[in-house]
Formats: sequence, structure tokens, C-alpha cells
Amino acid sequence: MAKLVITHAVADVERWLKGKDERATAIGAVGTNVTDHVAADGSNNVAITADVDDVDAAQAMLTSPSPETAALMQSHGVLPPVTTYIER
Repeated sequence: MAKLVITHAVADVERWLKGKDERATAIGAVGTNVTDHVAADGSNNVAITADVDDVDAAQAMLTSPSPETAALMQSHGVLPPVTTYIER
């Protein structure tokens, strides 16, 4: 199992945190142990970590998000760029 780390900025951290359950469900399609992290410096930078079995499926979901995932990201205030790290 590999660790997935996603980083990006958000328009409003509190708004983003309210979407935790929706985010966990969406990422749960490819991973488990979905955890949200906020920057300790008080900025609007955030990260999500998850354990993934299928790295290719995780990368595909993030590289070409479905219309539903893209709408979810927009409603949570995700600001590009979104950077993804995969444990190898």
C-alpha cells in the first residue's frame, strides 16, 4: 500500500474543513485512512493524505477528475495548482 499526499490552497480553510465527509467519500473510492491537514502557519494551504492500493487509479482520479469530483473541489474552494505525491 502506498501513501498519497495531495497539497493545494483553498479559498477558506473553514469552508474546506466542512467538506471533510464528502472529500473522504470521494477519495475513499481509491484510498483509505483519508486525513485532512491544515498548515500550521495559518495560511490557506492544506493537504490530504490517504493510503492507496491502486496508485494508477488514484493518479487518474486526480489528473482527470470526473465532473462530480471537479464540482466537489470547486464547492470546497480548492485553488489550483493541486500537487500530488505518491510514496514509491
